[in-house]
Amino acid sequence: MLYAIKKDIIEIAFIITIIIFSVIPNLVPKSASQNSYTNLENINVSQENILNSNINSNKNLNKILNTEVTNTNQLTSIEENRNNTNMDVNNSWRIEIPKIGLNAPIKEGTTQQVMLEAVGHFTETSKDTGNVGLAAHNRGYQCNFFSRIKELKKGDKIIYRGPNKTRTYIVETNTIIEQTNWDYLKESKDNRITLITCEENKREYRRCIQAIEEKS
Repeated sequence: MLYAIKKDIIEIAFIITIIIFSVIPNLVPKSASQNSYTNLENINVSQENILNSNINSNKNLNKILNTEVTNTNQLTSIEENRNNTNMDVNNSWRIEIPKIGLNAPIKEGTTQQVMLEAVGHFTETSKDTGNVGLAAHNRGYQCNFFSRIKELKKGDKIIYRGPNKTRTYIVETNTIIEQTNWDYLKESKDNRITLITCEENKREYRRCIQAIEEKS
């Protein structure tokens, strides 16, 4: 009897052992798989957050760059207007060129100081009848009044408000001359105006615009 009970107990223990070893391996991989899946899911979410963050950062950067470009364009436009238009309204001696938006005062002489404030008048030329000679900077200075005169073409108008009379001239010549060539500033029997400025990257040359008074 006692032997039979022990035998039953051993068989039951053996069966329980088999059941435990058959169930536990199935539970462990499942748990590990779940953890791995959870970790992978967290990684994917993290990567997605990083990607979204980068996209948003790029959008913000583009906005900043676009704003900087706009501001630069606005500043350039303001600078060009300041260079081409002088607010010295008390100076009635002026030159206007509608095509390039120029409206600037004229002062006597062609010294550096004069041309930092206005268009300079060649003292050896006329202020009224004959050949009026003017000079100004076109780049690199606070006032670059002649920055766009190279754009002038035959037929464009130049308005000269002199001490005695306002005259309108029609462009005849737009050319490049040697810096030693003063022929275009010689006296003339007709009324004309001559504009002189430097030629970019050509120190030995000058840009010369000459216009003849418009016939009534």
